[in-house]
Amino acid sequence: MAFRPLLRQRTVVPAMTAAVSAGLILYPTRYADAEEPPSKESIFSRKPIYDDAPLMHTPERTSPSFPTDSSRPTPTDQLASQIGRVRLALYHQATKAEDTLNETLTKALKLEHSFTSTIRSLAPPKESNERLLPGSLYVLVSAMAGSIVTRNRNILLRASVPVAIGLGTAYAVLPLTMRNVGNLVWTYEERFPALADTHLRTKARVEHFLQTGKAHSQMTVAMVQDKVAEVREQLEGWVKKGK
Repeated sequence: MAFRPLLRQRTVVPAMTAAVSAGLILYPTRYADAEEPPSKESIFSRKPIYDDAPLMHTPERTSPSFPTDSSRPTPTDQLASQIGRVRLALYHQATKAEDTLNETLTKALKLEHSFTSTIRSLAPPKESNERLLPGSLYVLVSAMAGSIVTRNRNILLRASVPVAIGLGTAYAVLPLTMRNVGNLVWTYEERFPALADTHLRTKARVEHFLQTGKAHSQMTVAMVQDKVAEVREQLEGWVKKGK
């Protein structure tokens, strides 16, 4: 009979242990309600019914963001960017130099074309009998003859007479060429009104002088012809009287 309490104790302890283990297993760790379980923030931020004091929200502290090592450019990237900038600068300079050279060559070609076309326009047409080679030689010889004639004269005559004789010979031997030269000179003189006005006045005076000299020469020729006719008549009269 003494062993009954001991047996009873041995049977109760395992039964209690099994009951506690079943209760822990069957105890729910999650809420079974339809609503979300209340959190600490919702509990503290919920305003009481009988409290008029405003809720105090503590601002959340944000940790400062420091640049990581992965965002920093490596020395290789920096060297590549510098090389790229140098290459772009060299490319721009080479392009600029090429454009400048092309513009210079274009201007030179235009100037050469203008010069050759101008010289070609001064030549007489092929259908005319005017030739530049013998005519220019005649003009040069006449100018040299004028300088020889005025060799012992004053400086004004030595400078003006050869030019005047050369121009006169050129207008007589190469009329078409001198007309083209005059038109070309006039196109340049039109850019300067004062020079163009002086040229027109000089030309008018020279033409007036030439016309006056031509008229006087015609009068002189007529007078000489009259004198020759009178002398001839007198000689014929003397011859008739001698018979």
